[in-house]
Amino acid sequence: MGFAMGMTFFLYFYSLLTFNRTLMSGSVKRMDFQRILELMRKYDKESIYKKVSRIPESDDLYEALDEYVDLKSLTKVAVLGIDIYRYGLYKHLEQTMIPVLFKILFEKAIRLCLENNPYIFQRYNRDRLERSFISTGDGGFLVFDTPIHALFFAINFEVMVRAYNAYHLFPKLRKIIGSISLRYAITRDTIFSFDNNYYGSAIINNARILEKDSLNRCLIDQNTYDWFLANMDGVENLQVYTTEDIGNIYEFLDYNKDFITEEGNGILDTEVSRRSGIINADILKIGQIRSKEIQMNIYNLHLQVTIKIYADDQKESKRTITVTLGNLNTAGI
Repeated sequence: MGFAMGMTFFLYFYSLLTFNRTLMSGSVKRMDFQRILELMRKYDKESIYKKVSRIPESDDLYEALDEYVDLKSLTKVAVLGIDIYRYGLYKHLEQTMIPVLFKILFEKAIRLCLENNPYIFQRYNRDRLERSFISTGDGGFLVFDTPIHALFFAINFEVMVRAYNAYHLFPKLRKIIGSISLRYAITRDTIFSFDNNYYGSAIINNARILEKDSLNRCLIDQNTYDWFLANMDGVENLQVYTTEDIGNIYEFLDYNKDFITEEGNGILDTEVSRRSGIINADILKIGQIRSKEIQMNIYNLHLQVTIKIYADDQKESKRTITVTLGNLNTAGI
């Protein structure tokens, strides 16, 4: 989903900080305002209006807040950012229809995830996926348990984008709006909840990556790259992975394997195949961006996926298509 450049980016960025839906994901650290206020009143003074001011020692408050926050307890999650490229350049009528189109694509991508990838998404339902979404109007962010979930949702979303661009989905609307291009980013880091809003490095880093990219790629950060490296010897191995192999990843060890069917799970088969599922996977480091005074490595991910799609009301009539997530443009960021 799209981040316009410049000022629009900052407006979208700040909209993240007022996200007030219930996130149905795992054990996200929740900060309690009253508890923090109690600590501040215990170790600090709420109001001081003396003629002479001096800077106080703050070690006692720092230690109390540090113990309460407990940074080691913050949950690491995967965040998928989606951006409709150059949304601001569409004409007025088309601009008003882009959020409608995005909602259609989003809902249909949810259907594909739940129906075609039941093993991967067995702990999700439509409600959880919708509540995990942070909208920016022409795009947004989704919070997932692992990078696999984020990547599979991105693939399913791109399948629906291809269906739309190829005049299979609301062809008259396609003629009015024209084709759309998207850029994706996947980050893995901490988030936390405060006052029913969500904050954290995973969202901030994702927004910065999307804002930097102008080539409609699928970019991942170092933490995401390292997750795939540790769990499957690199993201390239997705092209030779089966659903059973995913079950050997630590986060999936307690998943119910009854959800693995003979037909496979849409994006992954029960056996390695070059005719369906992920048929190509390429990854290349393309540069660095600065986040919180830290240089963050960025990688360009390119996938080709052969998958069957069908109309909502004609599931017996399937069509096999190959879609590409990201591209091979290796220019820097």
